[in-house]
Amino acid sequence: MRLNISAWAIRKPIPSLVLFLVLMVLGLVSFRSLPITRFPNIDIPIVSVAITQSGAAPSELQTQVTKWVEDAVSGVKGVKHVISNISEGASITTIEFRLEVNQDRAVNDVKEAINKIRINLPRTIDEPIISRVE
Repeated sequence: MRLNISAWAIRKPIPSLVLFLVLMVLGLVSFRSLPITRFPNIDIPIVSVAITQSGAAPSELQTQVTKWVEDAVSGVKGVKHVISNISEGASITTIEFRLEVNQDRAVNDVKEAINKIRINLPRTIDEPIISRVE
């Protein structure tokens, strides 16, 4: 003898309807009890690299410093966006990482990348300042 559930449900629709209503009510109660935070506390891992060179023109900084820094940090694992701002005597590169990247690990990876290209940068620049953005 075969158990034919669909034929049984057609002959007796009340248990199926009751089960459907119970599951629907449980779903609504569960949905209403979910906590909702309007502004969740999310730490976006952002690292900033500031390099200064007194008296340097922005075009000079772009070719001799910023291009090298951007190329070096774009190879770091987990990078989402790289944005650079260049002004008279200063180059600031901001690196945004994906959310799953640990912020301390991101800072260390950027420091390693900058140390690798340090010999290619001009000797007249100040020591690069690598910090995390809060």
